Amino acid sequence: MPELPDITIYLEALAPRIVGQRLERAPVVSPSLLRTVDPPLSAAEGRKVVALRRIGKRIVWEMEGQLFLVFHLMIAGRFKWRPAGTSPPAKIGLASFDFPTGTLLLTEASSKKRASLHVVAGEAGLAAHDPGGLNVLEADLPAFRERLQSQSHTLKRALTDPHLFDGIGNWLSDEILHAATLSLFQLTTKLSDAEIARLYEATQKTTRFWIEKLRAETGTKFPEKVSAFKEGMAVHGRYKEPCPVCGSPIQRIRYADNEANYCARCQTEGRLLADRALSRARSKNGKRRSEGAAEDPPRAHR
Repeated sequence: MPELPDITIYLEALAPRIVGQRLERAPVVSPSLLRTVDPPLSAAEGRKVVALRRIGKRIVWEMEGQLFLVFHLMIAGRFKWRPAGTSPPAKIGLASFDFPTGTLLLTEASSKKRASLHVVAGEAGLAAHDPGGLNVLEADLPAFRERLQSQSHTLKRALTDPHLFDGIGNWLSDEILHAATLSLFQLTTKLSDAEIARLYEATQKTTRFWIEKLRAETGTKFPEKVSAFKEGMAVHGRYKEPCPVCGSPIQRIRYADNEANYCARCQTEGRLLADRALSRARSKNGKRRSEGAAEDPPRAHR
């Protein structure tokens, strides 16, 4: 799923191509994409894009007259910039958006069509799509600490909860926790002040590092290969490969359609985290489990 760094690069690539441009046509070829009917998508045709913004993992186009197009790419949704008049590809094409400068295609290479588009009128309507996560790049340490410890969760769960933090998903949280040398399943309410400060610094540095890296790799081109697996990652998607810090093999835990990756030596004092750690928060008698069976599954949030 495109996360904060990916979304940032998408916005930077879209801005010179569509801001100030009039949306000429917006044919939708997949009925699963459009999740609203009032206002209709046709209401956006003929209007200029006046601004772009990000709400969590959502990309928002502000059109003339305070009409907003809210895109959530989910797992497999991707944007492709093509010459004007290009039609959406068969099977994976969801929609196309024609501008005088070119055509933006929206694709989804998955049998599960999860990507969505909402057409929203007014700022009040747009606010309903904001899950309220804290923008980690703008937050100071006290605000980060307060949000982190507002609920008792595992660190993996807390970082990927869009109601707590803004734009962090599976791959970025793996990289952050490795940089902070903290376990995926350590509880937010059990962290020391030093550990919270370390996590805050790792969140800031890791997120900024990936924004800058992707920005440099993309340059003036449109990002074509947005993936959860990136060259230069420390742990995510690197199962059995050596940790870049200590050389130990990277470990993994599978859950649902995802996997979490970590270095046992750097993050868990050499302990392997068992898959049973992804079970329910409490045992049948209501007692909390130890770190090996964490309070919450580290699921990726939508």
